[in-house]
Amino acid sequence: MNQTLLVELLTEELPPKALAKLGDAFAAGILNGLRARDFLDADAVASTYASPRRLAVTITQVRATSPDKSIREKVLPVGVALDAAGQPTAPLAKKLAALGFPDIGIDALERASDGKTESFFYTHTARGSALHNGLQAALGDAIAKLPIPKLMSYQRPDGSTVQFVRPVHKIVALHGNAIVPVAALGLAAGAQTLGHRFLTTGEISILSADGYAAALEAQGKVIADPAARKEKIRAALLDKAGDDRVLMPEALLDEVTALVEWPVIYECHFEPQFLSVPQECLILTMQTNQKYFALTDSHGKLRSRFLIVSNIETSDPQHIIGGNERVVRPRLADAKFFFEQDQKKKLEDYVPKLANVVYHNLLGSQLERSERVKKIASGIAAELNLNHIEVDISLVERAARLSKADLLTDMVGEFPELQGTMGRYYALNDNEHQDVAQAIEDHYRPRFAGDKLPASNIGLSVAIADKLETLVGIFSIGALPSGDKDPFALRRHALGIIRMLIERKLPLNIRKLIALSVPLLNDQEISRETREIRRGQWEESIKNKPGLSAYGDAHVIRNINPEHIEAIYPFILERLRSYLRDIDYSFTEIEAVIAQQPDTFDTIIERLEAVHAFAALPQAASLAAANKRITNILKKIDIAPGQVRHNLLCEAAEQALHAAMTALQPQVEHAFAAGDFTLTLTLLAALRDNVDAFFNTVMVMADDLQLRNNRIALLAALHTMMNRVADISKLAS
Repeated sequence: MNQTLLVELLTEELPPKALAKLGDAFAAGILNGLRARDFLDADAVASTYASPRRLAVTITQVRATSPDKSIREKVLPVGVALDAAGQPTAPLAKKLAALGFPDIGIDALERASDGKTESFFYTHTARGSALHNGLQAALGDAIAKLPIPKLMSYQRPDGSTVQFVRPVHKIVALHGNAIVPVAALGLAAGAQTLGHRFLTTGEISILSADGYAAALEAQGKVIADPAARKEKIRAALLDKAGDDRVLMPEALLDEVTALVEWPVIYECHFEPQFLSVPQECLILTMQTNQKYFALTDSHGKLRSRFLIVSNIETSDPQHIIGGNERVVRPRLADAKFFFEQDQKKKLEDYVPKLANVVYHNLLGSQLERSERVKKIASGIAAELNLNHIEVDISLVERAARLSKADLLTDMVGEFPELQGTMGRYYALNDNEHQDVAQAIEDHYRPRFAGDKLPASNIGLSVAIADKLETLVGIFSIGALPSGDKDPFALRRHALGIIRMLIERKLPLNIRKLIALSVPLLNDQEISRETREIRRGQWEESIKNKPGLSAYGDAHVIRNINPEHIEAIYPFILERLRSYLRDIDYSFTEIEAVIAQQPDTFDTIIERLEAVHAFAALPQAASLAAANKRITNILKKIDIAPGQVRHNLLCEAAEQALHAAMTALQPQVEHAFAAGDFTLTLTLLAALRDNVDAFFNTVMVMADDLQLRNNRIALLAALHTMMNRVADISKLAS
């Protein structure tokens, strides 16, 4: 009879950041283990339960016994099983005994080919297995494969040592209302569990697998379903916030959900004097250190009250509220102290000290890096100005110089997540230009997928420079990403550059920017200020160390592998492919655009839209196939095609094609120059009949060398016209 199965491990408090993965893996392990052993109907459904003190799963439509199976087994090749007289051999008898069928005669075996040689086969029925056997194996596998961050060893009362993520106290295994006799981690399964550690006492008997969640909630004050627990917390936070806005990032909600079994929301307060500190600092310390939920007014300004998620429900929560208020106060006081101390210095005062902060042992200090970023950003700003995008180069250089200064402040030392943010506050305090202050914060953007981009062209210049310097620098020393390993987040940096170039329509030549960045890695490019700091550091370090020379080649970054630098542009193109796939363009459309190895990305989307529209035209398939054919012909030509000579166009089809191209050329040029890529490609549809007629009637590789070269020149001109926007041959099937 098919019934619901329940399996629960009751544990000590599980690590909250790992709980979701542990719960999902445990449920999947049991489900897949039983499915592999044929204990589940096709419509079986698993429900995952995970709370601080338990991992559990219920699965519907679980069989008490797996079905019988017909098994066809190969026994032995006929040449081995029979002797020359056709009688059974000793190896055959031995093999049948090993398979568990010692009394089977030769006439019960099937004689057939195994694909290579004629062999004997035996078909028999394997009896189904009882659920406790299948569950025992599935449970053992599931436990062994859990993504446990760190195993803990502990002793059972009988003195045996067990290893698991946390000590396990009980195992529940029910099929319907019957206990399934399995064992694991030194425990035998039963039907009793425990509820909330503080709100209930005594064991709770689970009467049936279907009633597990309801019984725990009603009798045990435990919401076992993590999704239900999370949504209850979310709704309660919103209700308690009233007219204010509650800041509840999903990561914090997930972590708090993993910390409580019976969530209750309480309101706490802190002294308004702390609101003089930048609210990002207060919010971060509340969220990171205390797992509290900050509140803001409708305009986003932080309030002096906050919400906590407690695991205790009580009619008099004042001791809980007071305790949490006492805990957060020193944290806020520290933030206030750091902020006030940092403001006693100007950001500029921190800049020279960046020479003492190692960026990378092969790439120098943060000061040197800042100087490289400054020069790259200045070059970017100059390019933007040449393209009529106004950028104040002096402000760009100032922002780049100060961009890393806040790394040495006390606040960022305590809260590294605030780098850039605190730089903006301190720059404003120093009366720096507002655009400089904003660019200091923005140059880290976008920090993650979906993050907003820098607000100004100044910020964009420094942000692109910062990410490009990282790419070029790390590639230059050969620390390229491999597989899923990307310790320097180079993929994220490349994607950030791509987003800024595309979404802000910046006509910057990416190859030119890479070429601008590479020479800056040479020690000769650093400023006199940095050189003197380096010299002083080196000379101090070699005191009383005979044999070491004065400051010299030891500090020069050289031996850049050209192959590594050449790999940067393809690496960026690969990230571009990922970016475009995420906005739902097809593989062939993307390849049609990227095949041209674009130097600029500002018109990529328009080109893709044009390719998409062109591909829908009835003439597209024929023109794409013709373009592919032309591409293959041109690949075989050793010399550059010349100009088309009209007097050598002797066939009617080639004359007609040339005339159509000549008439269409001005329209195509005008549309392309205007950036109307869709019209540029659509105009080409008019050439289909002429192109088809050309290939149907004209021999391109004519014996007459002049005719051949002239036809190749005609095809080369057509190829250029057809591929101005994208390589449409990629659309050919």
